[in-house]
Amino acid sequence: MTSAPTDWFDAPAPPAADDVMYVDVDGYEGPLDLLLDLARRQKVDLAAISILALAEQYLAFIETVREQRIEVAADYLVMAAWLAYLKSRLMVPQAPNDDEPSGEMLAAMLQFRLKRLEAMRRAASQLMNRPRLDFQVYARGAPEPIEIARNNIWEASLFDLLKAYATNRERGISTDYSPLLRTVWSLQDARDILQRLIGDSFDWVPMDSYLAQYLTTPGERATVRASSFASSLELVRQGKIDLRQTEVFGPLFMRRSKSDPR
Repeated sequence: MTSAPTDWFDAPAPPAADDVMYVDVDGYEGPLDLLLDLARRQKVDLAAISILALAEQYLAFIETVREQRIEVAADYLVMAAWLAYLKSRLMVPQAPNDDEPSGEMLAAMLQFRLKRLEAMRRAASQLMNRPRLDFQVYARGAPEPIEIARNNIWEASLFDLLKAYATNRERGISTDYSPLLRTVWSLQDARDILQRLIGDSFDWVPMDSYLAQYLTTPGERATVRASSFASSLELVRQGKIDLRQTEVFGPLFMRRSKSDPR
């Protein structure tokens, strides 16, 4: 088994920094810049320059550069090819069935681009040559500002501190208030319930025994006892039930009054 040559897999080494060529055609920034400089040398208005003479000057310049440097920037070569095409369109009459733009139209487009580049260069030059502040032009001297030194002195009593603390606490408290709804027995409801619970019984029974099923929650316990006690006094006045209490703070016993005819 033979091994493959190593040079098949080795990639070519990158060129050294000294071997890299940088194209600089007499300091021009591009082919249109070169065309503008050649047009200026005719010393006529850009709208009246000779496009044929301009194309011949450009092609001659590129040919001179190529004799010194074989590799010229692609933009310059593309412009040279386009100018050669323009020169041929200007020299050869246009056929009737030719849909391509005429040489005069191409020349007018080139003149417009050169005039626009000239206007841009003139505007840039005017902007760069304007007097600059603090270099060629100096502003009027402004008065020195008055420097004010402030020292804050905080003076507060204990009452002020407590008031500020309370105000800060009140900011985080919700202002929505929902009152607690309590279940309240009316006297009429308590009277009807007592009469129904006592019924026809003549035995002494504590009031809490009758109301045991209604004393389940602390919220209802107070209103049930208060309304039932007030209703029982009214029933005693009417002679419907009897009340008895055998000791101080002892339970209240009640029964149906024997004098109640029913």
